Amino acid sequence: MTLAYIVYLADYSDGVLYVLAVLFLLATAVMLDRVWYLRRAILRGSTIVKRMATMGQLSPGDLEQMRDFAGKQPEAVLLDTALHHVADADAEAMSNRMDEAIMLVAPRLDQRLWVLDTIVTLAPLLGLFGTIIGMFHAFSVLARPGHAPAEVTGGVADALVATAFGILIAMLGLAAFNMLMNQVRLILHQLDTIKIMVLNRTDGAPVVPLVRERTRVKAAAE
Repeated sequence: MTLAYIVYLADYSDGVLYVLAVLFLLATAVMLDRVWYLRRAILRGSTIVKRMATMGQLSPGDLEQMRDFAGKQPEAVLLDTALHHVADADAEAMSNRMDEAIMLVAPRLDQRLWVLDTIVTLAPLLGLFGTIIGMFHAFSVLARPGHAPAEVTGGVADALVATAFGILIAMLGLAAFNMLMNQVRLILHQLDTIKIMVLNRTDGAPVVPLVRERTRVKAAAE
């Protein structure tokens, strides 16, 4: 398939194939962006969960270290909230604060996935629209005297390319959307797990604020 033939097919659908190509590039960009972001969040979250599982108690220093390790990932927001409220006597209040942090982080996880969801629905419809336009061109040959049947059948085949391309985009987009949504659910599960592990490892423990702990360590070093 040459470039000239692709341009011919795009013109045959009155430019619908060009629009489908833009949708395909947009869907690809969203997929790559979300895969990169969510995969990193999953790996960081998995590492944090494994580290916490080996600890009997969590000190403010431990929370600060894990927050710094999380970097700009969603887990950092949750750990930062826990760090600021680890000295609270009321475990229920701390739990509510961490739930609030998870709710604030959640919209960042499925950001721009609505674009992919829209493309999955729009691409087949747009491809069908391009095929209908191509059919108009194909059957318009019948109105000309001395037409050849091969011109009609060839035109119908060219018109169906738009529908095939639209369905291909939808299939790829749907598979990617389901995979990304599964990763979002996994990250939310990791955040809930980290929250429970923090509460279990700080509940009833003699916890002091981070500033006081740093002061004590510094005094001991001197």
